[in-house]
Amino acid sequence: MSAGEWVSTSMPYLTPRSDGQRDAWGAELSARGRRGGQRIVHAGEVPAPAEVAELLGVGEGDAVIVRRRVMYLEEAAGELTDTYYPASIARGTRLAATAKIPGGAVTLLAGLGHVGVRVREDVTARMPSEEEREALRTGPDEPVLRLTRVTFDSEDRPLQVDMMTMPGHLQRLRYELRIG
Repeated sequence: MSAGEWVSTSMPYLTPRSDGQRDAWGAELSARGRRGGQRIVHAGEVPAPAEVAELLGVGEGDAVIVRRRVMYLEEAAGELTDTYYPASIARGTRLAATAKIPGGAVTLLAGLGHVGVRVREDVTARMPSEEEREALRTGPDEPVLRLTRVTFDSEDRPLQVDMMTMPGHLQRLRYELRIG
């Protein structure tokens, strides 16, 4: 694996953090001796796009809260992440604002009584839009990976939808499952 590749596992991003702990992205970077961060480019209420509406179980065009972020690894944009929440649980919270959330969104949701217990992830490959290509600095023939993650609570209600777009040639997603 080259020095530019990034191996990621989802579990730390699904677990609420203890008081004073960094968000999962910051902790993962630090543990690997890497630098980076994130920039929140937009947060607030938007009409639910069709795909998001279906995944969150709301009507197309219904109000949802979105947080749009650019995740940086070293100095380069390594991921574009849009996270959507039902307005009924996120409206009026820090999820609807552009400030960083101590411990991350999963920690905030848990503090509000919304704990994820099941996750479904779908990974697809496609060619990026021009906007994605510019942000991620990919070449005209380089595909991106799109990971769509839906987190559900104990009553099987969707709490959040994450849509992450990453340069395909720099990623390796790791899934480890324990049976029994």
